[in-house]
Amino acid sequence: MNIFITGIAGFLGSHLAEECINKGHNVYGNDNLIGGYKDNIPKEVIFSNIDCNNFEDINELFKQNNIDVVYHCAATAYEGLSVVSPNFVTKNIFQSSVSVFSAAINNKVKRIVFCSSMARYGNINPPFTEDSDPNPVDPYGIAKLAAEKVLISLCKLNNIEWVIAVPHNIVGPKQKYDDPYRNVMSIIIHKMLKKEKPIIYGDGEQKRCFSFIKDCITPLYKMMTSHDANNQIINIGPDEGTISINELVNLCANHLGYNGKPIYFKDRPLEVKNAFCSSDKARRLLDYKTSTNIETAIKETAKYIKKKGIKDFDYNFDIEIDNSLTPKTWKDKII
Repeated sequence: MNIFITGIAGFLGSHLAEECINKGHNVYGNDNLIGGYKDNIPKEVIFSNIDCNNFEDINELFKQNNIDVVYHCAATAYEGLSVVSPNFVTKNIFQSSVSVFSAAINNKVKRIVFCSSMARYGNINPPFTEDSDPNPVDPYGIAKLAAEKVLISLCKLNNIEWVIAVPHNIVGPKQKYDDPYRNVMSIIIHKMLKKEKPIIYGDGEQKRCFSFIKDCITPLYKMMTSHDANNQIINIGPDEGTISINELVNLCANHLGYNGKPIYFKDRPLEVKNAFCSSDKARRLLDYKTSTNIETAIKETAKYIKKKGIKDFDYNFDIEIDNSLTPKTWKDKII
């Protein structure tokens, strides 16, 4: 099959591309290189350096290459930043998604797999299940949920198959680690490797589950062809146990031999305190299994960052709403 992956230089997109190539598919992809590394892209990929918001270019790519399945992984996945830079984030979540969906449907692809976000659930009681009423609280989550609704509407109208994947807190090699606005595990490890104190927002008792990338790729790949997955919203990620951010910091410190203490700042605006999902549906439909524990995930992530090298954190996005609610860590660039 001819498979197109948006955001193919990113963390999720590049791993998915490797899996599809290994399974014998032709893989095409695009990326604007905002949130990924170009060397993430497998050499076999037919790559285009274009933005998902460019409908005409995306439409032409799908037309030229007779695409069967589209994985829409591209996203400015900045949930926290979306509160202070909502124009930048939502443009690259909602509008870019509609552009990709429109081009895919226009070219009669067989199926669209959209990578949404656990942020769609928002401030409801965990564990989140697919039949929960979503209540997103920040612009990022609202934009993801709005994109889902457009996808379902257009696919029903045009008789196109769709699947919505809801991965949560994916970690591992190839994740962007010089980004001060997202990827908490990578930031913590990177800070410790730089001999700098990690930063924690609030009291650090926020509860999360972390998903190792390779455990998510298998069910995500199955979403391409599974009859049972068609027209379904499916959480993917571990739900066997949660850890707090304080616990995560301690685990990272133990692995790296780091003895410093974290610095605590006030809560980020609109951050959901406890956010984790049930993956019962993925187990039932896709035979989802967790094979990698959090300690191994930390080890593999640290190994990748060490190999790629220590960097300065890259504050390459402007803050649009600068007031007393804007995190000091971002305003003063102190991560």
